[in-house]
Amino acid sequence: MKDRLIHTLLDTRAGWGALALRLPIGIIFMAHGAQKLFGWFGGYGLEGTGQFMESLGLSPGYTMALLSGGTEFFGGLALIIGLLTRPAAAGLAFTMVMAIMTVHIGNGLFMSNNGYEFALSLLAVTIALLFQGAGRFSFDAAIAQAHGSTRS
Repeated sequence: MKDRLIHTLLDTRAGWGALALRLPIGIIFMAHGAQKLFGWFGGYGLEGTGQFMESLGLSPGYTMALLSGGTEFFGGLALIIGLLTRPAAAGLAFTMVMAIMTVHIGNGLFMSNNGYEFALSLLAVTIALLFQGAGRFSFDAAIAQAHGSTRS
């Protein structure tokens, strides 16, 4: 049972391409999460983000800000290091679906109108990582190999 869980979560057939997806997307998510959690990079921190969440009808706003900021920050970190990539990607994909549906969908596709094109791009990458896994250069691959779960 334990080996099957490790195989399901960590095993990957992805090569080096996953690293090219994980690093920049992980950095972007960490930065956005840091804006929400800590007010870094011009963000509003938990209080300001919580008020924004409340204005969208997502309440309690502070909790929603904590959940979305935490998912983005720690999920981004997980992508960067390639640890528990599939669960991180699933959480980040859900966060992007929520962002698209609650903030961007009514503005059309283009970012110039605060549309959903950027969030859609992030969603596509997280779904790709969810399906393919972290790739060769990752903690997931190292752990899977140590448990004899590699398929490559």
